[in-house]
Amino acid sequence: MVDEETIKEVAENARINLGEEEIEKFREDFDDALESFDSLDDIDTEGVEPAFHPIELEERKREDSVEESFTEEETFSNTDNEEDGCFKGPRAT
Repeated sequence: MVDEETIKEVAENARINLGEEEIEKFREDFDDALESFDSLDDIDTEGVEPAFHPIELEERKREDSVEESFTEEETFSNTDNEEDGCFKGPRAT
């Protein structure tokens, strides 16, 4: 059973404020989730290979091809946000 202090700690880490009713609701939800995980312990997995990825993935590759690129003039032809050959964006604060 998850205690109130654990819920408050999780809420603080998630930077959310919970009222007393919300704390109780989350405690109940956590208990339900943990019970669901506990039920996984009852499953017999003897001899079952781990599935690191449920779907086989196939590597997709393509040949690189050299193509003509835009000139610098063409690249910046429709923007006013260019400075010294670079796009300029808003200043980070």
